[in-house]
Amino acid sequence: MFNLSEEEIERYSRHIILPEVGGRGQQKLKESSVLVIGAGGLGSPALLYLTAAGIGRIGVIEDDVVDLTNLQRQVLHATPDIGKAKARSAGETLQQINPHVEIDIYQHRLTKENIFDIIAPYDVIVDGVDNFPTRYLLNDACVMKKKTLVEGGILRFMGLIMSIRGGESACYRCVFEEPPPPGTVPSCAEAGVLGAVAGVVGTLQATEVLKILAGIGKPLYNRLLQFDAEELRFHEVKAKRNPGCPVCGKKPTITELVEYDYACETQAPKT
Repeated sequence: MFNLSEEEIERYSRHIILPEVGGRGQQKLKESSVLVIGAGGLGSPALLYLTAAGIGRIGVIEDDVVDLTNLQRQVLHATPDIGKAKARSAGETLQQINPHVEIDIYQHRLTKENIFDIIAPYDVIVDGVDNFPTRYLLNDACVMKKKTLVEGGILRFMGLIMSIRGGESACYRCVFEEPPPPGTVPSCAEAGVLGAVAGVVGTLQATEVLKILAGIGKPLYNRLLQFDAEELRFHEVKAKRNPGCPVCGKKPTITELVEYDYACETQAPKT
């Protein structure tokens, strides 16, 4: 028996009539949990669609506040939210979209001290972070704890996405072993970003999560999908699990979490 109310059956009817999803798939979504790291450019569309889709429990971790410059791409937030904690703003918006979803709010930064405890209750983790140190910390923690991670990044007119099954598929370090040196990659504040690019990539991340949880389609394991908005093209790059990867290889050299301590704002794509 499916534990869906009549109101939920009507709300999710366009999912349920899909043969690939059906009542069973919608029930899986209701029983699942997803943690989204960041409520910015990528986290906004991802959270909107995951909440609308009926994921049973969604966590949001974000320690920033809403700024006027965010509103060009961070569609979870509105002008009256300026100055408000993004986590709080996100929670208020998501509850209005779907009151059936349990929303967990973490209004602090992800660190090596708290990351294992925070990711533990969730089935899938979504990376919507705006800096390389947290991106690598998240990758390493998900590999060590065998968590599924849906990775995403944006800058200017470009975006990328890949899904990682911790300890089984290629991880982020298999493709990009170390963070770039400070100052070598401009931030969005320096190079800019087309707001809609965040929408495309964040929505693709939500799509990946729904596929993974409902058990349909072919997730982006061992594949890196690049999006070029100027040419409106997608390009797929095959990724292999690297036997020499420092975190998921045959002889890992990273056996404890590493937290890079340099300032990220000078070199990381903001979302």
